Amino acid sequence: MNPVTQFVLENWVLILMAVTSGALLLVPSLQRQGGGGSVSTAEAVRLINREKAVLIDVGEPGEFAAGHAVGARNVPLGQLDGAKELPSNKAIPVVILCPSGARASRAAAQLRKAGHEKALAVAGGNRAWRDAQLPLEKSAAA
Repeated sequence: MNPVTQFVLENWVLILMAVTSGALLLVPSLQRQGGGGSVSTAEAVRLINREKAVLIDVGEPGEFAAGHAVGARNVPLGQLDGAKELPSNKAIPVVILCPSGARASRAAAQLRKAGHEKALAVAGGNRAWRDAQLPLEKSAAA
């Protein structure tokens, strides 16, 4: 019997474990490359500062008034299609927030379908923004 074949037959369990662990290590990076659509607060700040990303809060007006990231524009999720607050140049990054991050993820996917290739949700939303001690403000209506 060929030595390679014999090795594989005698150590198939170890080989299977090695292949499985390698695949599990690759999954997160493959998801990010595929446009997973979310970024950390630090990456969001980098995009805003270096790539002039537009910050959009898709929370409802009352949520926005209660507290939002400084410089964010309010476009509720239901009014996202064709909103004038979105950049007309679809190559400009769009960073999206909401109170928890759930609506922001849906909004990012919606904007990517509409051609905004760099639409990204902030993982954790305004809560993560606040936990990172990034500036928040309240609207006068709050």
